[in-house]
Amino acid sequence: MADTSILNGDALLAAARAATGLESLGDDTWRDGLARLVEALRGEARLNDIGVQVAAGEIQMYLANRLGIVDWHARHPGLAHDDVVPPIFIVGQGRTGTTILHDVLAQDPANRVPLTWEVDKPLPPPETATYETDPRIDEAQQQLDMAELVIPGFKTMHPIGARLAQECVRMTAGDFRSMIFPTQYRVPSYARWLLYEADMAPAYRWHRRYLQVLQSHHRGTRWVLKSPGHVWCLPDLLAEYPDALLVQTHRDPLRIIASLASLISTLRLLATDEASISEGGQEFAEYLMDGLDRSVAARDSGAVPAARVIDVQFRDFLADPLTTVRSIYGRLGLELTREAEARMGTFIAANPQGKHGLHHYDFADTGLDAGYWRERAQRYQRYFDVASER
Repeated sequence: MADTSILNGDALLAAARAATGLESLGDDTWRDGLARLVEALRGEARLNDIGVQVAAGEIQMYLANRLGIVDWHARHPGLAHDDVVPPIFIVGQGRTGTTILHDVLAQDPANRVPLTWEVDKPLPPPETATYETDPRIDEAQQQLDMAELVIPGFKTMHPIGARLAQECVRMTAGDFRSMIFPTQYRVPSYARWLLYEADMAPAYRWHRRYLQVLQSHHRGTRWVLKSPGHVWCLPDLLAEYPDALLVQTHRDPLRIIASLASLISTLRLLATDEASISEGGQEFAEYLMDGLDRSVAARDSGAVPAARVIDVQFRDFLADPLTTVRSIYGRLGLELTREAEARMGTFIAANPQGKHGLHHYDFADTGLDAGYWRERAQRYQRYFDVASER
């Protein structure tokens, strides 16, 4: 059993303050999530020695970034009034093509997409003149390459790169209300709090403040953002971004469960010696299905107006990505220029499915009852006309 004594919220905060020379973290909304996360990491995550160091380092990074963003806003008070142009959010559940769709849309110069390097190291804000040459790009890529060495084969499941699009969960983690933590670590008590008790409004307020910093010296026509974490809290997202447009991707829920269980079991091996597909499936199946059911409820209630969202079937996108992209632009009333479409086509050709190897997984590996979960998925599948896959 690894020594988890360094996973102490007060000590990690003190270290972040010492490293940055800054004091204020703004509103105290981050405190509850941090306390619950640290408690779960120490008591539930079964961390190995490397995992303790990784978790401590990440928490300190999120705290340092928060200190920096709060300070930047304090020194540039006009930022709080800087409009975040009504963004497009990709809100599909994990393993439904959200990542590749996000990376394809990032090829349009009009789309401002948060890249991994700038999300992980947001200060000073990226500059247009050096956006492609910023030294933080190489620093971020070196860290990602090290992770691939520790968990070889992860790229077969999920593409990673400093210049690739990053998810919103890496931003909301600064308020310690983020699905990034239950995905990386076995922290079920934190996950239950996050999904069934936590108020997500502060996380989206923090998300806006993050974007205001990132766009301050490098703007775009519109933000294009994504995270599977949004599917659980669509009303909170639209409360903060009432003019946002949504793209929801859909796939057979049993394939989502099986694929995500496989991904989680591999990802967690960076921090623990005890991770299995069956445990990941049994832990996440209900979470995933609950998120899908919430997306149905959000449509039924009118919280997500039909005119503001377009649905994309995973099978259709894989069969013809560019046709899917054209339909998204058409439905959302956006111009897809010839230049942007050509860049998208080049990216798709250079990044075929299985570029880094094929991700093999099977629902049977989860140890779950397929009949039960197929019945459990019926409400979602019928509502969105999602076919069952073989």
